[in-house]
Amino acid sequence: MTTQVIVLNGGSSSGKSGIVRCLQAVLQDPWLAAAVDSLVEAMPASMQTSDAGIGFASDGAVNVGSQFRELEAAWMEGVAAMARAGARVVVDDVFLGGATSQERWQKALGGLDVLWVGVRCASEVAAGREVARGDRVQGMAALQAEMVHRGVVYDLEVDTTHTESLDCARTIAAQVE
Repeated sequence: MTTQVIVLNGGSSSGKSGIVRCLQAVLQDPWLAAAVDSLVEAMPASMQTSDAGIGFASDGAVNVGSQFRELEAAWMEGVAAMARAGARVVVDDVFLGGATSQERWQKALGGLDVLWVGVRCASEVAAGREVARGDRVQGMAALQAEMVHRGVVYDLEVDTTHTESLDCARTIAAQVE
């Protein structure tokens, strides 16, 4: 089968977005990028001030409520619909629920050929990137570095601690059929 979807899972500031851009450059066919950050940005501002939406605590913890989950489920189905319609899609996500998050994606992507990729990065390196970015609550990267991988099963893992995004993208691209 031909790979239709690549799902990248990793904590905040682990390097997923850079890998996505590099994948789009090195893969032969055009691939769409679908990032959970774009989903959050597309939501109304009120979703970030409601317990039913998404909240970012001062220590970096991320809390999601029922309305966020409803919109997230619709977004996942939309990503799957694009792939079923013939688009190849790279998903950039943060599995806050570890294996439970992967199960939601598996349900949405049922019947599609998916390459599951874990993007790891040492928490202290991700925390340094977080500070340099300046657009994240400090502490998020350290909290998520291992948590997002709990119970998740991957076809491939890459580690951006000492490996550049382009090299990680080439490793992933070599697995795409």
